[in-house]
Amino acid sequence: MKKLLIASTLLLMLTSCGENKSENKPLVENAVDNVESSVSNSIAKNTRLSSREPDLVHQIYNEIIKNDKALQVLDHKVNDIYNKTNEAVSEYESIINKSDTYYNDAESLAKSVADSISKKEIEKVIKTSSEKYKLKTKQTKDIIEKINKNRETIRDTYIIFKIRKTLPEIEKYQNAHPLKTDSLENFIKKQNQLLNELKNLK
Repeated sequence: MKKLLIASTLLLMLTSCGENKSENKPLVENAVDNVESSVSNSIAKNTRLSSREPDLVHQIYNEIIKNDKALQVLDHKVNDIYNKTNEAVSEYESIINKSDTYYNDAESLAKSVADSISKKEIEKVIKTSSEKYKLKTKQTKDIIEKINKNRETIRDTYIIFKIRKTLPEIEKYQNAHPLKTDSLENFIKKQNQLLNELKNLK
């Protein structure tokens, strides 16, 4: 009899859990509820500006822009310019890096020259050529640095925009789910009732 009573109490508690879920259905439609938890960014993670950021902000933002052509165009522009930064500077950086690698290797190799006079002479030649090349490429390096800084500024500015755009949606979501505590308090009563039954078992 006691086992039957405990089993029925457990069944009642499980049933009440299902009731709790239904009580928390959204009161109004909002972008957060429309976000599918399993959805990832639609463009490959390697190329997305948002790939390294927490998903939910971007998922809510993607939900917002579904019906906003202007925001879709903006999103494409930002991601496109961000991803094309590497394309714009990679050839220049490759040439500069190869030259820098050469000078480092040449300096290391020169140190292995046994004759001290010859070693000093070749080290001087390497240094002169290296400094000449640094002067020659200074403007290019400055421009590349500016491009990379602009990319980070674009990224930061767009992140801030996304957060500002999605904050009202999360607040709307919170208002749509007021989290009334009645069902939770009733559930505590059922827990306590079961605890008392368990304590009285012999």
